[in-house]
Amino acid sequence: MDGLTSAQVSGAKTNHVPRRSSRSLGAIIRANVFTLFNLVIGVLWALVLIFGEWQDGLFGLVIVANALIGIIQELRAKRTLDRLAVINEAPVRVRRDGREREIQPRQVVLGDLILLGPGDRLLVDGEVVASDGLEIDESLLTGEADPVRKKPGDEVLSGSFAVAGSGAFVATKVGTDAYAVRLAEEASRFHLAHSELRDGVANFIKYITWLVIPIGALLLYSQLRNSADFGTAITGAVAGIVTMIPEGLVLMTSIAFAVGVVRLGRRRCLVQELPAIEGLARVDVLCLDKTGTLTAGGMELGEVLPLAGGHPVGDALAALAGADHHPNATARAIRERYPSTDWTAGATVPFSSARKWSGADFGPHGAWLLGAPDVLLDRAADGYERAAELALSGTRVLALCRTDILPEPGAAEAPLEPGSVEAVALITLKQRIRPDAHETLRYFAEQGVTVKVISGDNPDAVAAIATSLDIPDGHRALDARTLPDDDPDKLGELLDTHTVFGRVTPRQKRGFVSALQARGHTVAMTGDGVNDVLALKDADLGICMGAGSPATKAVAQVVLLDDRFASLPHVVGEGRRVLANIERVSNLFLTKTFYAIALSLLTGVLGLMFPFAPRHSTLTNALTIGIPAFFLALAPTLERARPGFVPRVMRFAIPAGVLCAGAVFLAFWAAHDGVSTLTADRTSAVIALFLTTWWVLVLIARPLTPWRVAMVASMAALFGLALVIPFVRDFFALEPGDIGNDLTAVGISAVAAVLISGAVRLAGTLRP
Repeated sequence: MDGLTSAQVSGAKTNHVPRRSSRSLGAIIRANVFTLFNLVIGVLWALVLIFGEWQDGLFGLVIVANALIGIIQELRAKRTLDRLAVINEAPVRVRRDGREREIQPRQVVLGDLILLGPGDRLLVDGEVVASDGLEIDESLLTGEADPVRKKPGDEVLSGSFAVAGSGAFVATKVGTDAYAVRLAEEASRFHLAHSELRDGVANFIKYITWLVIPIGALLLYSQLRNSADFGTAITGAVAGIVTMIPEGLVLMTSIAFAVGVVRLGRRRCLVQELPAIEGLARVDVLCLDKTGTLTAGGMELGEVLPLAGGHPVGDALAALAGADHHPNATARAIRERYPSTDWTAGATVPFSSARKWSGADFGPHGAWLLGAPDVLLDRAADGYERAAELALSGTRVLALCRTDILPEPGAAEAPLEPGSVEAVALITLKQRIRPDAHETLRYFAEQGVTVKVISGDNPDAVAAIATSLDIPDGHRALDARTLPDDDPDKLGELLDTHTVFGRVTPRQKRGFVSALQARGHTVAMTGDGVNDVLALKDADLGICMGAGSPATKAVAQVVLLDDRFASLPHVVGEGRRVLANIERVSNLFLTKTFYAIALSLLTGVLGLMFPFAPRHSTLTNALTIGIPAFFLALAPTLERARPGFVPRVMRFAIPAGVLCAGAVFLAFWAAHDGVSTLTADRTSAVIALFLTTWWVLVLIARPLTPWRVAMVASMAALFGLALVIPFVRDFFALEPGDIGNDLTAVGISAVAAVLISGAVRLAGTLRP
C-alpha cells in the first residue's frame, strides 16, 4: 500500500475544519460592535446631540471604547490561542508516494492512507485496510466503553481513538463531511460552554433591560412635565437611563477572560475553551495520574529477576518489545537493554491500559506475556509475594510469563484463567519523581484543593510514591479492583475518605469523576495517556500534559504544552484571579445600575428634575467605576472561588445602590431652596454621588494594599481637581459655591457610607 501520489494529493479535498479555540476576525468585530448596549446608548447619544449640549454626549464615547478594547483584547487572545493550537496539533502519519510522512491535520486529503498507533486520534472517517490487533475506542461517539477490534473492511469514524495495536485506514470523508464534525459542528467552532459567571451576567442584563423600558418611560414623562426646556428634560431622562445600563460589565468580563488566556499562554498553557478559566477557580478536587504527572516521562529498566531457570529471558523480552510497532515507555526501556532477537511473532495481543498486559506467540519459542504481576499471576504463584515486596518501595514491577496458548484478548478487562501462565521473571522499572512535585502539591494543600492520586499501577507502588511526596494518607492505598462499581454512593464515600488508588481501569477513572461530582465537588482531572480520555472528558476541567496522546489533548480544556506539573498552580491561580475580580467589578457596575433605578423611580414618582446630567454621570462613573474596574479586573488575587455568584452580587449591589440613591436625592432636595440654580443643586447631588460610590469602591477594593490605596486616593484627587480647576468645572457644569449645601452633601454622604458598610457586612458579601 503506497498511498496517494503527490499529483493525486494536489487536487484532492482537504481536511479543513474551523478551530474551536477562536472565532474569525469578522465574528469578533460583529460581537463587539453590534450589541444591544451599543444600540441603546447610540440612540440616547443621538437624542442628546440633537436636543442638548455636546458635553452631555460624552457617554457616547463608551461605544467606541468598549468596541475597541473588546476587539483588541479578543484579538490578542485569538493570536495566542491560534499559535498555541498549532503547536498543540499532533501530526498525522500518512503514506504517500510509497513512504511514511508526518503532516498537519489540515493537510490530510480525501483518499489518504492514514497510519494508526495507540493514542492516535481519528480526525476523519475511513475504511480499515490493515490491522495488527487494532482496537478503537468509540465511546466519545457511542457511549460504549469497551474498545472495538477492527479488521480490514471495517468502518472507522472521526472522534474515536486507537487504544491498542496498529493499523491503517483510507480517508473516505474529510473536513466538514466527517462524522464527528457533523455531529458536533458547533463544538468544532469557537463557543462558550456553560458558565455560571456568564449566565449570571446575562441574567443581570436581561432583567435590567426589562426594567429600563418602563422606568425610562416614567422618567421621561416626569422630566417633560417639570421642565419648560425640552432639551433639559431630554438630557435629564437620558442621564437616568444611561446610568441604569451596566455598559462596561460585559466588556470587563470579556477582558478578564481574554487576559487570563493570554497570561496562561505565556506560560505555555493552552486554554481550549474560555469558560475553562472559570472552572479553574472552582476546582476543589484534583485527580492526578501518577505516571507522567507526579513522575517524569520515560522509564529506565532496572533489575531482571529470574523466577525459573532454563528460559531465554533476554530473547523473550527483546521479542516482546520488538513485536510492538508503536512502543510505549516500557517497551522503549526494554529495547535499550535488549535491542534485538531472531524470534518472529505470529499472533499478538497489544498492550492496553484496561488489560494491563501484552503478549505474542513466537511459534516454536512459545507464547509470552508481559504485564502486571497481580493481573497475570495467582497469589500462590512463584514471584507474587516478591513482586508485592518490590512494589512497596515504589518500584514499578512487571511479570514475564510463558504460556502454551496465547489468550484471546476478549473483553478489555477480562481476567486470565488461573494457572494458565508460568511466571518466568520479574522486571523492575525505575521512575523519577518530578522535581517540582513537592512544591506543587504543597500549594494545593494550602489552597484547600484535595488531591486524589489515581493510577493503573500496583497500589503499593503508588502508595510509596505518594508517601514520599507527603500526600496525606498516602500510605493507605486502595486497590480499585475491590471497589463497589455498582454502588456510586459507597464509592463516593471511599473517595472522600481515601487519597490514593491503584489498579484503576479507564472505566473506573470515569466512575471516580462522576462519584466525586455527585457529592458536590468540582473535579479537575490530569492525565497524558489514552486511558485518561474518558475521565478527562467527564471532569469539570480536563488538564493534559503536552506530551500526552493526541486523543487526550483533543478532549482536555487545558493543555500544559511544556509538560511542567509546576504550571498547575498558575493555572488555578489565574482562574481564581479572573473569577474574584469579575465579582468585584460586577459589584461596582450593578451598584450603579440600582442607584440609577432608585433615583429614576424617586424623581419619576415625585415629579422632580433628575439630580444630575449625563456629563455628571460620565465624570463620576469614570472615577468610581470605569477606571478602577479596569485595574481591579486585572489585579492579582489568590481568593478561593465561592458558589452563589449571582445572589451574592445582588445582596451587595441592591442595598448599596439604594443607599447611594437616597444620599444623592437628599443632597439634591436639601440644596433646592427655590433660589439656587439647577446646576448648583445638581453639584451638591454630584458631590454626594461621588462620595457614596467612592466609598463603595473602597469597600470593594479591599484588602487595601498599597497600590489599591493609591488607586482610590487618585480617584478622589481627580474629583477634587474637577471641582477646583475652572476649565474642568465649567466643562462638567459644576458650581460648588454654596458651602452650606456642599457640606450638607458631605454629611449626608458620611452617614450613607456608614449605612452602606453595615448593610453589606450584614449581608456577608464582602471578603475580608
